[in-house]
Formats: sequence, structure tokens, C-alpha cells
Amino acid sequence: MMTLRHTLAAVALVLAAAPVSAAEVERWGTFELALPGPADGNPFVEVTLAATFTHGPTRVTVDGFYDGDGTYKVRFMPTEVGEWAYTTASNRPALDGKSGRVTATPPAAGNRGPVGVRNTYHFAFADGTPYVPVGTTCYAWTHQADALQRATLAALRGGPFNKIRMCVFPKWYAYNRAEPPCYPFAGTAPDRWDFDRFNPEFFRHLERRVGQLRDMGVEADVILFHPYDDGHWGFDRMGAAADDRYARYVVARLGAYRNVWWSLANEFDFVERKTDADWERLVRVVTDADPYRHLCSIHNGTRLFNQTNPRLTHASIQNGSAVADFGRAGLYRDVYRKPIVFDEVKYEGDFDQRWGNLSAEEMVHRCWQGAIAGTYVGHGETYREKPTEVWWSHGGALRGKSPERLAFLRRVLEAGPADGLEPIDKWQDERTAGKTGEHYLVYFGKEKSGAWPVDLPRAGVDTPLTLTAEILDTWNMTVTPVPGAFTVKPAGRYRLAADPPARIALPDQPYLAVRLRVVK
Repeated sequence: MMTLRHTLAAVALVLAAAPVSAAEVERWGTFELALPGPADGNPFVEVTLAATFTHGPTRVTVDGFYDGDGTYKVRFMPTEVGEWAYTTASNRPALDGKSGRVTATPPAAGNRGPVGVRNTYHFAFADGTPYVPVGTTCYAWTHQADALQRATLAALRGGPFNKIRMCVFPKWYAYNRAEPPCYPFAGTAPDRWDFDRFNPEFFRHLERRVGQLRDMGVEADVILFHPYDDGHWGFDRMGAAADDRYARYVVARLGAYRNVWWSLANEFDFVERKTDADWERLVRVVTDADPYRHLCSIHNGTRLFNQTNPRLTHASIQNGSAVADFGRAGLYRDVYRKPIVFDEVKYEGDFDQRWGNLSAEEMVHRCWQGAIAGTYVGHGETYREKPTEVWWSHGGALRGKSPERLAFLRRVLEAGPADGLEPIDKWQDERTAGKTGEHYLVYFGKEKSGAWPVDLPRAGVDTPLTLTAEILDTWNMTVTPVPGAFTVKPAGRYRLAADPPARIALPDQPYLAVRLRVVK
């Protein structure tokens, strides 16, 4: 005879085995599962939670995290359309064995999925759409007053940038010596922290901003560590166990956002308490914790990291001189065989420091130099009109003259070859890029030549090509068609020359380019 106690126990078993939810989310969207669980002790270190999502033969296991107030969460980004089943695993019965289903619907307009590497040196969204990074740096924008953060979002919404480099930790550095509204750990400012306990409020704010960037089509290049602390808060010297736990917590919270990139550090070599072995370990920690394999990099100060590490998807480089003239930027491609992003080439601004006083012309020129080498260059701005609102650190309003001209460059690149702009004869004609036999972009830099003889790298072309040409004024942002068309034919082993010979007259000014496209 079944007693009431046995009946209740049987019901409890059925309920435990039943799905806790059935939901719908678009492909590459973010599904969130929230579960009640234990709040005693220290849930951040004592409780483990993960969930495995399956769709046919595809299995994705993601770590959950404690979000405070007795609530645990698991976030998942479905990579395929259709029904996914999931089951949780935990060392606490209240969180273990929970199951359910989530249906991934086709992505909405504007959702192209996360960005990945394409064609060795370039990028594309998961749906195959080419992605041309035209990024900016705004390290501590999420640590400012709310009004300033909203101004930053407004500037990005109306600007040319589709990527932003931003720090998780606050910044204690020139022009930025103020306490933030919120901190990542439990404790007391400035330096009495419990590195075993996170502050969920801090991370909720961060992920809200990352989500807003996603909805605007801006990639968030999230910098996990940096040296701009120097012991003020102590986030730059936490120790290996705390570093690893923090990195896993960030990945668990943000990994299901399709617009996230991981940057292990900004100027890694200036973080005095960490060795190269520490950074190699952190690369493994982050990439092992991320089932989606988001783009991952590490940024240098004066000493290059071992960018050949296959877990680093692209090389994030600081070197202004490499894109100050022809022929240098492309050398990084030859060494690392992956996309090269010069995330810092100095900044447009009026700082006393030499890294923060480029003219707008020089900033734009360096971006074009990187593009013609088949690499990508990031923007930065350091004007002191309002010392508490310097874009490079605080955000706010963009005051420089380069952003609109970088929008022009972005349009040129996005109208270029789908596989990315490639050097055509990199060791002999470093000013010409494109796609052999189809598309040519010739950049003249600071040269004022007055005319250009139509002459291109042959690069294996054996038959005549008929081309139309346009003059691009990269500073004034104009495109001027050249009348008629040109036929180029092999002229010796290495060049294509116009037949009959032709010259394109150019304005007597620098920063010009000629774009030629094959008539089909």
C-alpha cells in the first residue's frame, strides 16, 4: 500500500525528471536558464553548474554562474536552427539534472552570428558575410557616469565603428584617476577585496552594455586584464587561482553574446606580476571555457607576444611605425599567418605624450597603409577639450576629424573583394592590393605625383583585362570616375601595362588612391 510519503516522493521524482522550461530564441541569440539554488557558504567557489545542449550530433557544454540572491544562470547561444535539448550537471542536487528544450529560430535581420577568421587573414560573420573591422578604443567607458555612457552609445550609433576595445576592470591612469560607480568583487574600495566573491551587480551592468553594442552591430573586444592599476585596486596582482576563476566567470557570463571577442590583456608586457607562462595559461583557460571559440587575442606594449599560439585567432599589435609607410605592416602576416589587427598605432589628439598627438591626416593615412597591406588598423582619440571626457578612456563625444574619413575607408573596403583586400605583389609593389584579375586598389600615401601611368602587377594574368577607374580622395571622401576604360596587357614577366599607354591625371595633393575594376 502506497503511503502519502511514498506518493509525494514519486511525484517529486517525476517533477525532477520533467523539463523545467521550453523556450524559443533566434539562432546566435542568447538563451538564459535561471535556477534557484543554495545561497549559503560561498556559491562562487563551492557550487559547480554546467549544462549540455544537444541538437542531433551537435553537443555544446557551457558553464553556469552564480548571479547572487540564490539565483544561478546558464547562458547558451544556439549555433544551428532547430530544437535543442539540455540537461544540467551540478554538485548540488537543487541544480543537478534539470532538463528542458529550446527552439532556435532563424536569425532576425542584422543577426549574422559571431565573427570568425576567413581566408587566413580576414574575417567574416558566421553566416558567411564578410566583416571588415573598423574599430576604436574606449577603455573605461563602462566605468563612467551613466549620462556619459549613454553619450558613448549615441556616438557609436551614429559613427563608423563596428568594433570597440573595452576593459572589464576600471582604469587608474593619466586623465582617469577616479573611483568607478561599482567594482567587480565584494569588498571595500580601494584595495580590500574578497577575490573569492564576485559582485554580480558589476557584471550585470557590463553585460547590459555589451548587449546594447550587439544590438547596434558593434563587436565588443573585451579586455580581461591590463596594467593601468599599479596596485591601486590590486586587480592586476590577484594570483593565478583568482585570475583563472575571474576569467572563467567572465566567459560564463558573456560567452553567449555573439558580438564578444576576448582580449587577454592590453599591453600584457607592462603587467609586472605576470609572466609569459601566466599568459599562456590564461589563453588556455579562456579558450577551454568558451565552447563557441570567439575570436581571441593578446595585445603588446613594447614586446611582442608569441602570436603563433594557435589558440590566438588573430594578432593584436601595437606598432605605429609599421603602418606609417609602405612595406612594413604586411611582414606580420608573413610571420603569423593569421589576421593582423593593429589595434593601437597611436591616437589622433593633442596629448603631451607622443602616443596621443597624431594629426587626423596621419591617423587616416595609417589606416589606409594597413588596409593596402591586407591588415586592419584601429582608431583612437585623445583630445583634452574636456579632460574628464577623453574618448580613448572615458568615451562621450567624438571630436576628431578622422572618424568620418574612416567611414569612407570602411565603405571602400566593404565594396572590395569578398575574400578581403590582398597584397598583389607584396615584395615589389607594396602600394597595390585587391584581387588579381578583378579588383585593384592603388594607394599613393603622402606622394603628390600629378599623374599615374596605368601599370599593375601581372601576378599570373595572361590575357588582356578591360578596367574602369576611379580616383579616391581619402581625405575629402570623394570618388571621381575616370572617363572611358583601359585595356591592360602583359608587359614582360611582372607587369600589366595599358595598351595603348595611358596616364590618369591626379590632383596635386596627398592621400589619393585609384580603384580599378574589371569590366565584365
